[in-house]
Amino acid sequence: MEFRPCIDIHNGKVKQIVGSSLCDANDHAIENFVSDRDSAYYAALYRDNGLCGGHIILLNGKDSPYYQATRAEAIKALQAYPNGMQIGGGIHARNAAEYIAAGASHVIVTSYLFENGKLSYDRMKKLVDAVGKEHVVFDLSCKRTPQGYCIMTDRWQTYTGTYLTPVLLKELEQYCDEYLIHAVNVEGKSEGIEKNVVELLAGYEGNAITYAGGIHSFEDLEALFNAGKGRIHATIGSALDLFGGPLSFEELVKAFKGDSSQESVPKQRELVYEYVYR
Repeated sequence: MEFRPCIDIHNGKVKQIVGSSLCDANDHAIENFVSDRDSAYYAALYRDNGLCGGHIILLNGKDSPYYQATRAEAIKALQAYPNGMQIGGGIHARNAAEYIAAGASHVIVTSYLFENGKLSYDRMKKLVDAVGKEHVVFDLSCKRTPQGYCIMTDRWQTYTGTYLTPVLLKELEQYCDEYLIHAVNVEGKSEGIEKNVVELLAGYEGNAITYAGGIHSFEDLEALFNAGKGRIHATIGSALDLFGGPLSFEELVKAFKGDSSQESVPKQRELVYEYVYR
Protein backbone atom coordinates (compact mmCIF):
# COMPACT_ATOMS: atom_id res chain seq x y z
CA MET A 1 0.00 0.00 0.00
CA GLU A 2 1.40 3.38 -1.05
CA PHE A 3 0.34 6.98 -0.66
CA ARG A 4 -0.06 8.36 -4.19
CA PRO A 5 -0.28 12.18 -4.31
CA CYS A 6 -2.33 14.21 -6.79
CA ILE A 7 -2.48 17.52 -8.61
CA ASP A 8 -5.92 18.39 -9.99
CA ILE A 9 -6.02 21.36 -12.37
CA HIS A 10 -9.20 23.21 -13.29
CA ASN A 11 -9.51 26.55 -15.10
CA GLY A 12 -5.72 26.88 -14.98
CA LYS A 13 -5.53 26.55 -11.19
CA VAL A 14 -4.57 23.75 -8.81
CA LYS A 15 -7.82 22.87 -7.05
CA GLN A 16 -9.68 20.29 -5.09
CA ILE A 17 -13.31 19.92 -6.13
CA VAL A 18 -16.35 17.77 -5.43
CA GLY A 19 -15.93 15.34 -8.30
CA SER A 20 -19.62 14.74 -8.95
CA SER A 21 -20.16 18.51 -9.38
CA LEU A 22 -17.86 18.85 -12.39
CA CYS A 23 -19.70 20.16 -15.44
CA ASP A 24 -18.52 21.33 -18.86
CA ALA A 25 -21.19 24.03 -18.98
CA ASN A 26 -19.47 27.24 -17.90
CA ASP A 27 -16.57 25.07 -16.65
CA HIS A 28 -18.40 24.73 -13.34
CA ALA A 29 -17.35 22.77 -10.26
CA ILE A 30 -17.97 23.02 -6.53
CA GLU A 31 -14.59 23.96 -5.11
CA ASN A 32 -13.16 22.67 -1.85
CA PHE A 33 -9.86 24.50 -2.28
CA VAL A 34 -8.15 26.78 -4.78
CA SER A 35 -4.38 27.03 -4.36
CA ASP A 36 -2.33 30.20 -4.66
CA ARG A 37 0.64 28.02 -5.62
CA ASP A 38 1.27 26.56 -9.05
CA SER A 39 1.46 22.93 -10.07
CA ALA A 40 5.27 22.91 -10.12
CA TYR A 41 5.32 23.66 -6.39
CA TYR A 42 3.32 20.53 -5.58
CA ALA A 43 5.26 18.36 -8.03
CA ALA A 44 8.56 19.46 -6.48
CA LEU A 45 7.17 18.77 -3.00
CA TYR A 46 6.22 15.24 -3.99
CA ARG A 47 9.59 14.75 -5.69
CA ASP A 48 11.53 15.95 -2.67
CA ASN A 49 9.58 13.58 -0.42
CA GLY A 50 10.21 10.58 -2.66
CA LEU A 51 6.55 10.02 -3.56
CA CYS A 52 6.13 8.25 -6.90
CA GLY A 53 3.11 7.26 -8.94
CA GLY A 54 0.92 10.27 -8.20
CA HIS A 55 -1.33 11.71 -10.85
CA ILE A 56 -1.95 15.05 -12.54
CA ILE A 57 -5.48 15.47 -13.90
CA LEU A 58 -6.63 18.10 -16.40
CA LEU A 59 -10.25 18.76 -15.46
CA ASN A 60 -11.18 20.99 -18.41
CA GLY A 61 -12.34 19.61 -21.73
CA LYS A 62 -10.36 20.43 -24.88
CA ASP A 63 -13.06 22.87 -26.03
CA SER A 64 -12.92 24.89 -22.82
CA PRO A 65 -11.43 28.40 -23.01
CA TYR A 66 -9.38 27.38 -19.97
CA TYR A 67 -7.94 24.24 -21.55
CA GLN A 68 -4.63 25.69 -22.70
CA ALA A 69 -3.98 27.29 -19.30
CA THR A 70 -4.79 23.99 -17.59
CA ARG A 71 -2.53 22.07 -19.97
CA ALA A 72 0.32 24.54 -19.42
CA GLU A 73 0.06 24.00 -15.64
CA ALA A 74 0.16 20.25 -16.17
CA ILE A 75 3.32 20.47 -18.28
CA LYS A 76 4.98 22.61 -15.58
CA ALA A 77 4.33 19.84 -13.06
CA LEU A 78 5.81 17.19 -15.36
CA GLN A 79 8.91 19.29 -15.88
CA ALA A 80 9.32 19.76 -12.13
CA TYR A 81 9.17 15.99 -11.49
CA PRO A 82 10.27 14.11 -14.65
CA ASN A 83 9.12 10.48 -14.76
CA GLY A 84 7.64 10.80 -11.27
CA MET A 85 3.98 11.43 -12.02
CA GLN A 86 1.20 10.21 -14.28
CA ILE A 87 -1.06 12.50 -16.31
CA GLY A 88 -4.67 12.23 -17.42
CA GLY A 89 -7.39 14.28 -19.06
CA GLY A 90 -8.03 14.20 -22.79
CA ILE A 91 -5.38 11.56 -23.48
CA HIS A 92 -5.62 9.46 -26.66
CA ALA A 93 -3.29 7.51 -28.93
CA ARG A 94 -2.38 10.58 -31.00
CA ASN A 95 -1.15 12.73 -28.09
CA ALA A 96 -0.02 10.15 -25.51
CA ALA A 97 3.61 10.16 -26.66
CA GLU A 98 3.77 13.96 -26.27
CA TYR A 99 3.06 13.66 -22.56
CA ILE A 100 5.57 10.85 -22.08
CA ALA A 101 8.18 13.00 -23.85
CA ALA A 102 7.21 15.92 -21.58
CA GLY A 103 8.09 13.87 -18.50
CA ALA A 104 5.05 11.74 -17.56
CA SER A 105 5.79 8.23 -16.32
CA HIS A 106 2.34 7.10 -17.54
CA VAL A 107 -0.65 8.47 -19.39
CA ILE A 108 -4.04 7.96 -17.77
CA VAL A 109 -6.86 7.19 -20.19
CA THR A 110 -10.64 7.03 -19.72
CA SER A 111 -12.99 8.42 -22.35
CA TYR A 112 -10.80 7.37 -25.28
CA LEU A 113 -11.27 3.73 -24.25
CA PHE A 114 -14.91 3.98 -25.33
CA GLU A 115 -16.14 4.38 -28.91
CA ASN A 116 -19.85 4.80 -29.61
CA GLY A 117 -20.49 3.88 -25.99
CA LYS A 118 -18.57 0.59 -26.13
CA LEU A 119 -15.11 -0.43 -24.99
CA SER A 120 -12.76 -0.24 -27.96
CA TYR A 121 -10.01 -2.84 -27.97
CA ASP A 122 -8.71 -1.32 -31.19
CA ARG A 123 -8.10 1.96 -29.35
CA MET A 124 -6.40 0.13 -26.49
CA LYS A 125 -4.04 -1.52 -28.96
CA LYS A 126 -3.27 1.87 -30.53
CA LEU A 127 -2.33 3.24 -27.10
CA VAL A 128 0.01 0.34 -26.50
CA ASP A 129 1.54 0.85 -29.93
CA ALA A 130 1.98 4.57 -29.23
CA VAL A 131 3.72 4.45 -25.83
CA GLY A 132 3.95 0.84 -24.64
CA LYS A 133 1.79 -0.97 -22.11
CA GLU A 134 4.24 0.00 -19.36
CA HIS A 135 3.27 3.67 -19.77
CA VAL A 136 -0.53 3.27 -19.73
CA VAL A 137 -2.99 3.61 -16.82
CA PHE A 138 -6.70 2.98 -17.30
CA ASP A 139 -8.92 5.26 -15.23
CA LEU A 140 -12.06 3.23 -14.61
CA SER A 141 -13.65 5.62 -12.13
CA CYS A 142 -17.15 4.53 -11.28
CA LYS A 143 -20.46 5.64 -9.83
CA ARG A 144 -22.89 3.57 -7.78
CA THR A 145 -26.09 2.62 -9.62
CA PRO A 146 -28.79 0.01 -8.91
CA GLN A 147 -27.09 -2.27 -11.46
CA GLY A 148 -23.60 -1.95 -9.99
CA TYR A 149 -20.63 0.40 -10.25
CA CYS A 150 -20.86 2.03 -13.66
CA ILE A 151 -17.68 3.35 -15.30
CA MET A 152 -17.96 7.09 -15.98
CA THR A 153 -16.37 9.10 -18.79
CA ASP A 154 -16.24 12.74 -19.95
CA ARG A 155 -14.98 14.01 -16.58
CA TRP A 156 -17.47 11.68 -14.82
CA GLN A 157 -20.51 13.12 -16.61
CA THR A 158 -21.40 10.18 -18.88
CA TYR A 159 -22.58 6.72 -17.82
CA THR A 160 -20.98 4.12 -20.09
CA GLY A 161 -23.17 1.14 -19.29
CA THR A 162 -19.98 -0.85 -18.58
CA TYR A 163 -19.62 -1.99 -14.98
CA LEU A 164 -16.50 -2.40 -12.92
CA THR A 165 -15.79 -6.03 -12.01
CA PRO A 166 -12.70 -8.13 -11.22
CA VAL A 167 -13.34 -10.02 -14.47
CA LEU A 168 -13.18 -6.79 -16.47
CA LEU A 169 -9.96 -5.73 -14.72
CA LYS A 170 -8.37 -9.07 -15.57
CA GLU A 171 -9.52 -8.79 -19.19
CA LEU A 172 -8.06 -5.31 -19.66
CA GLU A 173 -4.76 -5.76 -17.84
CA GLN A 174 -2.98 -6.86 -21.03
CA TYR A 175 -3.35 -3.29 -22.34
CA CYS A 176 -2.22 -1.29 -19.31
CA ASP A 177 0.24 -1.18 -16.44
CA GLU A 178 -2.03 0.15 -13.66
CA TYR A 179 -5.58 1.17 -12.80
CA LEU A 180 -6.85 4.38 -11.22
CA ILE A 181 -10.30 4.20 -9.63
CA HIS A 182 -12.15 7.22 -8.29
CA ALA A 183 -15.30 6.38 -6.33
CA VAL A 184 -17.31 9.22 -7.84
CA ASN A 185 -20.11 9.17 -5.27
CA VAL A 186 -17.72 10.12 -2.46
CA GLU A 187 -14.92 11.89 -4.36
CA GLY A 188 -14.05 15.26 -2.81
CA LYS A 189 -16.51 14.91 0.07
CA SER A 190 -14.09 13.72 2.81
CA GLU A 191 -16.78 11.52 4.31
CA GLY A 192 -15.02 8.15 4.26
CA ILE A 193 -14.18 5.55 1.61
CA GLU A 194 -16.72 3.70 -0.50
CA LYS A 195 -16.00 0.33 1.07
CA ASN A 196 -17.98 -1.71 -1.46
CA VAL A 197 -15.79 -0.39 -4.29
CA VAL A 198 -12.62 -1.26 -2.36
CA GLU A 199 -13.88 -4.78 -1.62
CA LEU A 200 -14.72 -5.20 -5.30
CA LEU A 201 -11.19 -4.13 -6.25
CA ALA A 202 -9.70 -6.48 -3.67
CA GLY A 203 -11.26 -9.37 -5.58
CA TYR A 204 -8.78 -8.72 -8.39
CA GLU A 205 -5.09 -9.62 -8.35
CA GLY A 206 -2.91 -8.26 -11.11
CA ASN A 207 -1.99 -4.70 -12.05
CA ALA A 208 -1.45 -2.10 -9.34
CA ILE A 209 -4.60 -0.18 -8.37
CA THR A 210 -4.87 3.30 -6.88
CA TYR A 211 -8.12 4.21 -5.13
CA ALA A 212 -9.39 7.78 -4.66
CA GLY A 213 -12.49 9.03 -2.88
CA GLY A 214 -13.50 10.10 0.61
CA ILE A 215 -10.28 9.47 2.54
CA HIS A 216 -10.01 12.06 5.31
CA SER A 217 -8.43 10.31 8.30
CA PHE A 218 -6.06 7.56 9.33
CA GLU A 219 -9.15 5.55 10.27
CA ASP A 220 -10.14 5.70 6.59
CA LEU A 221 -6.67 4.50 5.64
CA GLU A 222 -7.04 1.61 8.06
CA ALA A 223 -10.39 0.74 6.47
CA LEU A 224 -8.84 0.93 3.00
CA PHE A 225 -5.92 -1.23 4.08
CA ASN A 226 -8.19 -3.90 5.55
CA ALA A 227 -10.84 -3.92 2.80
CA GLY A 228 -8.17 -3.79 0.11
CA LYS A 229 -6.02 -6.54 1.66
CA GLY A 230 -3.03 -4.19 1.76
CA ARG A 231 -2.72 -4.19 -2.04
CA ILE A 232 -4.57 -1.01 -3.01
CA HIS A 233 -2.80 2.35 -3.06
CA ALA A 234 -4.38 5.52 -1.70
CA THR A 235 -4.81 8.98 -3.18
CA ILE A 236 -5.86 11.80 -0.89
CA GLY A 237 -6.85 15.26 -2.09
CA SER A 238 -9.26 17.57 -0.28
CA ALA A 239 -8.51 16.13 3.15
CA LEU A 240 -4.79 16.96 3.00
CA ASP A 241 -3.53 19.97 4.90
CA LEU A 242 -1.79 20.96 1.64
CA PHE A 243 -5.28 21.64 0.29
CA GLY A 244 -6.89 23.07 3.41
CA GLY A 245 -7.89 19.77 5.01
CA PRO A 246 -7.09 18.26 8.42
CA LEU A 247 -4.85 15.35 7.41
CA SER A 248 -1.12 15.96 7.80
CA PHE A 249 0.91 15.49 4.63
CA GLU A 250 4.05 15.14 6.75
CA GLU A 251 2.55 12.30 8.80
CA LEU A 252 1.35 10.54 5.66
CA VAL A 253 4.84 10.67 4.20
CA LYS A 254 6.22 9.15 7.40
CA ALA A 255 3.67 6.34 7.31
CA PHE A 256 3.88 5.48 3.63
CA LYS A 257 7.32 6.52 2.46
CA GLY A 258 8.30 4.77 -0.71
CA ASP A 259 8.32 1.02 -0.21
CA SER A 260 5.51 -0.86 -1.99
CA SER A 261 6.89 -4.37 -1.53
CA GLN A 262 4.83 -7.08 0.12
CA GLU A 263 7.42 -7.24 2.91
CA SER A 264 6.59 -3.65 3.82
CA VAL A 265 2.87 -4.26 4.34
CA PRO A 266 3.06 -5.31 8.02
CA LYS A 267 5.25 -2.28 8.77
CA GLN A 268 2.83 0.03 6.98
CA ARG A 269 -0.09 -1.43 8.90
CA GLU A 270 1.80 -0.86 12.14
CA LEU A 271 2.46 2.76 11.18
CA VAL A 272 -1.16 3.37 10.23
CA TYR A 273 -2.32 1.88 13.51
CA GLU A 274 0.17 4.06 15.36
CA TYR A 275 -1.41 7.19 13.93
CA VAL A 276 -4.96 5.92 14.38
CA TYR A 277 -4.63 4.88 18.00
CA ARG A 278 -1.89 7.08 19.44
